[in-house]
Amino acid sequence: MNVKVPASPAAGFRRILAFLVGAACLFPFAYLLLLSLATTWPFPDLWPSGLTGTRWTNTFRQHGGLAPAFLRSVFLSVTVALLSTSAGYLTGKYIAYHPHRRRLLFLAYVPFLMSPVILGTCLMYLYLRAGLAGTLPGVILAQSMFAYGFAIVFFSAFWNADLRALEEQVYTLGGTPRDAFRRVLLPVSKGMLLICFFQTFLISWFQYGLTLLIGTGKVQTLPLLVYAYVNEANPFYAALASCLLILPPALLLVINKRFVFHEMREF
Repeated sequence: MNVKVPASPAAGFRRILAFLVGAACLFPFAYLLLLSLATTWPFPDLWPSGLTGTRWTNTFRQHGGLAPAFLRSVFLSVTVALLSTSAGYLTGKYIAYHPHRRRLLFLAYVPFLMSPVILGTCLMYLYLRAGLAGTLPGVILAQSMFAYGFAIVFFSAFWNADLRALEEQVYTLGGTPRDAFRRVLLPVSKGMLLICFFQTFLISWFQYGLTLLIGTGKVQTLPLLVYAYVNEANPFYAALASCLLILPPALLLVINKRFVFHEMREF
């Protein structure tokens, strides 16, 4: 015989509190979406005068080059994330097992000793002489300095004595370095590689000052357009660009929760 235990008042309070916290977290995103769909929203009205999707359907073709900026931002961030994650993965392993680990790891922190704008200003002369200023490869290189340093620090803590013993066991059983990397290290590192990819993607995705400085305004990305619309006092297109700006991080958050942490729990 099953006896139903009545829910305690504390459990109901926790559910209400969780709902309120979730609503508070989602409110800014809902507000941006509503603002991007509003025809007009005069003060002090609590609701826009009307809603339309015309701005969404026409903006990519007619206003401000949002579509090229979005695609450029995706390409830029994915490229920076792939380069930084792969290079940081291998460099982190080398540093983790090096006798002078602390000294080498300190070099990875050097880009973070000053703000991106100050560092970009110091390196601007080199970019101008190399012809990289105002180009997409120049922006990729500039952003990769910070993302690569982050990846090194991230993976330097990942490589430990257990992984080294696991790799040496493969050699003991007659495996090659390629076998150890492809069949052992890479599967074990899959979750951490994805997390580092997500983090370095976000570092590049939200970068504003360094992109504006090294790109000299010629490399238009979504963060630059958001600030441009705000300076133009155009809140509707600023909200639309902001919605596009938070879309990839939201998707990465869902992927990170469903797949990465699930694999790490299994490991």
